[in-house]
Amino acid sequence: MKTSNPTLSSKTFTSIQKSIDSSQAMTIEGTVNKTLFLLILLLMPAIWTWKLFFTKGPQAVIPFILGGAICGFIVALVTIFKKQWSPITAPLYALLEGLFIGGLSAIFEAKFQGIVIQAVALTFGTLFCLLTAYKSRIIKVTENFKLGVISATGGIALLYLITVSLSFFGIQMPYIHNNGTIGIGFSIFVVIIAALNLVLDFDFIEKGASYGAPKFMEWYGAFGLIVTLVWLYLEILRLLSKLNSRR
Repeated sequence: MKTSNPTLSSKTFTSIQKSIDSSQAMTIEGTVNKTLFLLILLLMPAIWTWKLFFTKGPQAVIPFILGGAICGFIVALVTIFKKQWSPITAPLYALLEGLFIGGLSAIFEAKFQGIVIQAVALTFGTLFCLLTAYKSRIIKVTENFKLGVISATGGIALLYLITVSLSFFGIQMPYIHNNGTIGIGFSIFVVIIAALNLVLDFDFIEKGASYGAPKFMEWYGAFGLIVTLVWLYLEILRLLSKLNSRR
């Protein structure tokens, strides 16, 4: 079982002991419920930082954006290496990402009115469409499919790492981050890859439930889905901002 989502690697379930008691085993329904709970937790601080931006201005939310992003990344790493802590760390990650997303979304909204509701609608619309396609087996998770998504995701991650590293020296990566044809095409490509990661995550969670993973893995599976949804939302937001800036 392989997935390009780093939170749901191929050894996640095979490296843990199966649950002997079926009532204490991971289920798809349990993972879905916990995913919905994490989304609610994410929404609460997001609304708070959103309101803070429009009442006190950008400077008031910058510390929460940076703090949420950095602390959220740290908590995500802890969750990946200590999966049994996920009943605590997954909700904490959702709260921290809410601070980050709420403030960042407000900044985009102030520049391009209506962009956030469009990004949210497209994110959950994509989630619903891909879940339907996966459940109906329109999309089949073959080894070649996995390999293609994994390779593309790794390439994107490497490119982003290079971009961030160069930015410390005042060097900007040309073309891909502007609103030109190449930049928009790149964003569309990244959005597609982020969306396809959802399919791998669905498959991974389904197999984890079949494997009989312990109950806490529902939290870990929900955490992995939230990570992918956050990435997809941010990439859609970037794509829409590029398209709006051309008007």
